[in-house]
Amino acid sequence: MLLRKAGLNDVIVKRSITVKPTTTLLEARDILFKHKIRRLIVLGAKDKPVGIITEKDVAKTVYSLGGKSIKLVKVGDFMSKNLVTVKKNATVYDCAKLMSNRKISSIIVLNEKGALDGLVTKTDLVSVFLTQATKPLKVSDIMTRNVITVTPSDSVLLVESLLINNRITRIVVERKRRPVGIITHRNFLPAKIPHWIAETADPQELERYQKGHQLMELQTNQLSYLLPFKAVDIMTSNPITVDANDDVSVAALLMIRHDISGLPVVRKSSLVGIITKSDIVNAIAKR
Repeated sequence: MLLRKAGLNDVIVKRSITVKPTTTLLEARDILFKHKIRRLIVLGAKDKPVGIITEKDVAKTVYSLGGKSIKLVKVGDFMSKNLVTVKKNATVYDCAKLMSNRKISSIIVLNEKGALDGLVTKTDLVSVFLTQATKPLKVSDIMTRNVITVTPSDSVLLVESLLINNRITRIVVERKRRPVGIITHRNFLPAKIPHWIAETADPQELERYQKGHQLMELQTNQLSYLLPFKAVDIMTSNPITVDANDDVSVAALLMIRHDISGLPVVRKSSLVGIITKSDIVNAIAKR
């Protein structure tokens, strides 16, 4: 077995920040940023979950709005209603199996009355793996070898298109097969400030950009403001990497310590794959 038998008592079931179906997209986006979280549970009557949204859902919704005003979009318009839930007596293995089969990153935990009790995420399961793994496992054994990449000079719109169309959460930016950056959906909410804007913009204009107010002005092409930007403008530079021969526990520790969900995998500095929390959860599910 990959893990000793573990129940949800071995996991800190998070009390999730919640919103209502009438919360606007912009309000939800601000909550995600303020609390530095990746998902929000949508509650209906009697504190019963009716939906869930992630930062990826927010980015995808903005991407597909077309001519609709962003100010009119409510959480209820784009939340996922197909909820996956468990009771408190479920095991870590049960949660890993569900996450792996459904390709999801969190599971809602319900109390005996069907109301929200908490949330279990991939991060929680990776933490359990780190403390309870019973046998060594190499990164190369579970990493994803087919990595979708871009170059620093590629358009930000191309990057967003690849993220959406391939249903992935991160893109490695590479130069001559060496990872030089990484881009996730979070980089688009809003896109980070390119250095040339930070150096030349009016201070008040820069403050508006930082707060993301430009999103409220978009009416037709919701991402047209990204046209001049390249991957290098928004990527997180010098990404943390892991060697293909390292133990998976090393990757798990790096992900938790740095609050990231995926690491480029290298061999002699060259990109050979990527390992994510999903890969570790899949390994737990196979046990």
